Amino acid sequence: MNDAAPAPTPAPAPRKRARVRAPELIGKGGWLNTGGKELTLADLRGKCVVVDFWTFCCVNCLHVLDELRELEEKHRDTVVIIGVHSPKFVHEAEHQAVVDAVERYEVHHPVLDDPELATWKQYAVRAWPTLVVVDPEGYVVAQHAGEGHAHAIEKLVEELEAEHAAKGTLRRGDGPYVAPEPVATHLRFPGKALLLDDGGFLVSDTTRHRLVELEADGETVRRHFGTGDRGFTDGGPEEVRFSEPQGLTVLPDGRIAVADTVNHAIRALDLTTGATTTLAGTGRQWWQGAPTSGAGREVDLSSPWDVAWFDGRLWIAMAGVHQLWTYDAENGTVRVAAGTTNEGLVDGPGAEAWFAQPSGLAATADRLWVADSETSSLRYVDLEGAVHTAVGTGLFDFGHRDGAAEQALFQHPLGVTALPDGSVAVCDTYNHALRRYDPASGEVSTLATDLREPSDAVLVDGDLVVVESARHRLTRLRLPEEAVRVADSAHRTQRAATEIAPGTLRLDVVFQAPAGQKLDTRYGPSTRLLVSSTPPELLAGGEGAGTDLFRDLVLADGVTEGVLHVSAMAASCDDDPANEYPACHVHQQDWGVPVRVVAEGTPRLPLVLAGMDEHGQG
Repeated sequence: MNDAAPAPTPAPAPRKRARVRAPELIGKGGWLNTGGKELTLADLRGKCVVVDFWTFCCVNCLHVLDELRELEEKHRDTVVIIGVHSPKFVHEAEHQAVVDAVERYEVHHPVLDDPELATWKQYAVRAWPTLVVVDPEGYVVAQHAGEGHAHAIEKLVEELEAEHAAKGTLRRGDGPYVAPEPVATHLRFPGKALLLDDGGFLVSDTTRHRLVELEADGETVRRHFGTGDRGFTDGGPEEVRFSEPQGLTVLPDGRIAVADTVNHAIRALDLTTGATTTLAGTGRQWWQGAPTSGAGREVDLSSPWDVAWFDGRLWIAMAGVHQLWTYDAENGTVRVAAGTTNEGLVDGPGAEAWFAQPSGLAATADRLWVADSETSSLRYVDLEGAVHTAVGTGLFDFGHRDGAAEQALFQHPLGVTALPDGSVAVCDTYNHALRRYDPASGEVSTLATDLREPSDAVLVDGDLVVVESARHRLTRLRLPEEAVRVADSAHRTQRAATEIAPGTLRLDVVFQAPAGQKLDTRYGPSTRLLVSSTPPELLAGGEGAGTDLFRDLVLADGVTEGVLHVSAMAASCDDDPANEYPACHVHQQDWGVPVRVVAEGTPRLPLVLAGMDEHGQG
């Protein structure tokens, strides 16, 4: 590089970038947060549009909603974020469920309900979440899959603002968002509940960012803990701030541990003094390469969803990274206890097991039960730390089927409760049901239906008090002597399989570093690619880990369909030699791509992590 001072030069011309005309936004469910108006791309002309393909079961999608909040606020007069809700589970195709989710997660932009994945297909999307940037003239200029892209998108938005302001094609002013009318209820989308010693309840009032203490009737409010505003502040009932809190459990010293999900923290509430402190977490989300053990207040966590005391430690369902962690109350440290961060269903020693968004925990003397939501499964950890599956088969099979555990089906369960007879009750959230698994008989049955997104249950004098999250209440159920008879239903994810050619399949993960950044190679390779398949026999070669973002996969003879599991990560840093401490960003995504092997299939599978695929749109 030349060290001489450069001569003054005119302002650089806009970067040349690929442009593809954006397909129209269509969805049978219609529009939310627009005051009843149907939006088209023509209505959005003149704005920088970020289309967010999401589904409300997906914790990575929820992370992206949080990442986008700052961009949404900072560029509110030039940027319009459009959520396209693209369901994975059958329940997520219900319009009211989407309406609930938009309120539950405080989505403050227009959302298109696309239950048949029509717009998803038009944009050739392959993963949740995916972000597509459309310029003010209606052209797609970038696509990003997964998390960690907010910084890159903001840089691109700033470029587009300057470019289109100069061209006269930028339109400033309010966007099309219209806030819905607020609804008055004691609780709003409560998450988890805890029975207190005096018969009262403590409930995580998730959408209102607080905890509510109720009388034994489950309705009368005693006290609130939290201001009701999203934040991360310790203190008394009127000062403390939470961000979408979920799980609750009692610690040996009598304090209550709180999974403060969107703050990526574990808090502790002392009911005697009313004070809340922080046990673990920094407020920052954990990323690949960050420490996985250490002093609790110094280690980043990722969307802790539930907590339980088991085998002398506080166990944490770390939904955001598909792991279980533990907190040692004696020395104040945290560490990974089970899970690799890969998403799926794999049993075995804790260090080798795979989870998929563990969201509910319940401890007995010798087992820690886990509701593993994205695999619609019931798992458990034994006293040796090994992981077992009691019910469930994987990421793509779900439904409502009772009977022998080997063939029984749940749909995205979020809660599990140990019962006195050794069986467990499962809050089968997307089936709106309470189910029961009996390890002695190996049978699954249905205890109750017509609940509304049950997310937790606590045992009270032989009854179960269920958190009916989408009805904003606690509901008391007497445990029935006989199971409810329910018609069987079995489902697979709606996404169409990608047709691939037999033989060798070229896998290309497309990654272009954001403007002003380069791949971070200071400490070795800055990219990582991990490939596996279901069934494992689908691949005769090419599985495993590597550092290149491309790979030739050898398809086995005789296996005609399955799922390719691809996990990619890339780290980029500011490209300024004068900056000794450049800002760095991690981009990561997991794909589960259903495939079908056919003679006329494609020999190349492109997956866009960031940028545009030069061989085709996104």
